[in-house]
Amino acid sequence: MSGRRIAIWAAGAIVLCSVAVAFVFHQQNATLTLSGVVLKQDPDPRKQLPIPGVKIAATEDGRSAAGVSDSSGLFRLNLLHGGWRGQSMSLSFQHPGYQPLEVTPPLSSEISGQLFIVRMRPHPAPAAAQNSPEAAIREAAIQDVRVRYAEKTSSAVDVGSTARMFEVPNIGNVPCAGHPPCSPDGKWKAAMGGVTLDAGQGQGFEHARVSCIAGPCPFTRIETGASPHPGRIITVRVRNWSDTVTFLVEAEVTRDLPGDAIRQAYPAIYGRSLSFTLPSSAEGPSIEAELGGADIVFPLGPALQLSWADCTLQVGTDQTKLYRCELKPSYRFQ
Repeated sequence: MSGRRIAIWAAGAIVLCSVAVAFVFHQQNATLTLSGVVLKQDPDPRKQLPIPGVKIAATEDGRSAAGVSDSSGLFRLNLLHGGWRGQSMSLSFQHPGYQPLEVTPPLSSEISGQLFIVRMRPHPAPAAAQNSPEAAIREAAIQDVRVRYAEKTSSAVDVGSTARMFEVPNIGNVPCAGHPPCSPDGKWKAAMGGVTLDAGQGQGFEHARVSCIAGPCPFTRIETGASPHPGRIITVRVRNWSDTVTFLVEAEVTRDLPGDAIRQAYPAIYGRSLSFTLPSSAEGPSIEAELGGADIVFPLGPALQLSWADCTLQVGTDQTKLYRCELKPSYRFQ
């Protein structure tokens, strides 16, 4: 065997060893991410609400990682270094209102892409409270629940009208001879004319009309300005390929007046929870309900504090607001 061939084989072996070492190093030092959601345990899927504020901890052979679920119940744990791979791991879930839960998923290279669905059981109510008619009577009944919020709006109010005449001078029966502007068929010499109107700051035009009122109107064409809702500016341009014509522009002038519109919505109620969404433009949300025989308005406020429920807020990518509220123990929906 020649020395040249031995050298080539030796170089190839070195390259293969380098690749293998790099792969092992990557596997041992890569970050493993666990993603999942924590829900309330219930046989009715409509009542499996997200649980925010759950403390999640992952432990394995002295290693640990921790996280907390957000308002949608979502959690993510970043398990640094690949020493986690191939080992057994313990995941614990803790929340004051729910029974502690522990799971031991097997670690593998595919676990980082899995979605964990964890369901926690709420603490059971005392047996006496569950079975006692007196306890049911002591619970305050909440009924006729409505959601109330405000939105900024504007309404157009008529403040006047406008009318303007203008002429488009021209002489008819003059050949165009390829010198624009010309008639639409290119045969006769044409003239362009028009007018521009400004409604003023904070105002606009509505129901704009452009009409030919004098002259050989059939030999004209409105090029621009025929929109019925032009906005603040009206620009009218007319093509005339005969004798002088006269046009009239008319429109109503409007002004937008800002105001507040009060909206009302009804939440979805399942068991002891209610949910509702509000648009991104909603302001000052509150919940109206009948409690103790009286209609009461409960402002939510930034802290989402209600005397009879615990609420969370989740804001979507389009800024839509999702509210979820869970009744406190001494209240019930009627």
